[in-house]
Amino acid sequence: MDLNGAAAIISGGASGLGEATARELAAHGATVVIADLNEERGKAIADELGGVFVKTDVSDEEQVQAAVDAAVATGKPLRVVVNSAGIGWATRTVNRDGSPHDLASYRKVIDVNLIGTFNLMRIGAAAIAKTEPADEDGQRGVVVNTASVAALEGQTGQVAYSASKGGIVGMTVPAARDLAAIGVRVNTICPGIIDTPIYGFSGNAEEFKAKLVAPVVFPKRMGRPAEFAHLVRALIENDYMNAEVIRFDGGIRFQPK
Repeated sequence: MDLNGAAAIISGGASGLGEATARELAAHGATVVIADLNEERGKAIADELGGVFVKTDVSDEEQVQAAVDAAVATGKPLRVVVNSAGIGWATRTVNRDGSPHDLASYRKVIDVNLIGTFNLMRIGAAAIAKTEPADEDGQRGVVVNTASVAALEGQTGQVAYSASKGGIVGMTVPAARDLAAIGVRVNTICPGIIDTPIYGFSGNAEEFKAKLVAPVVFPKRMGRPAEFAHLVRALIENDYMNAEVIRFDGGIRFQPK
């Protein structure tokens, strides 16, 4: 799939993995639509990249539809959907004080991470289906979803987060089979420990990062957002990659804690 001259919509594109992806795709000729809740940052990045910003709660059907409509309105064929919006949560199923996991917070994580991913995938793919095929194979577009290695070996307290990301992994193959009829490929990336601003929240951030890096096999460091973005582009450009779940983690295997 050739990115040059195509439109690409990226949820969570105002920071972290999404921002890096927006920059990578724009650098290779795509008109990017950044769908994010951070209006100030999202607009600034979109303006810098010659793209479009749409304030979007991915769990809201009307807002996702508006973001997809904005991508179509660029006049470029919508070829790419990248789902990178997400939130984290850490609570045990039963806490040390004997209280059960709060149901509202569990639902919120599922709504944003899992329902939000499905929301943009389904609405975006419906728009992609209206475009002309891009090649002799009948290919029209690509969806890249972001899960997590926590979907495969979640740690203590990650029951909500792991469930949401596991759902994304679980829908990769059936979604790819569903969307094959309209020429859309679907792949999912499971990142490990990636160096995004979320880890710089305190004065001992570097010490905290060092502990996170300890189980990484090689290279002995956190992953870089630009490396994630490079993988997204590779999945878009390699036409034979479909229905795959790819670990992107330096060989890390999470322990219980």
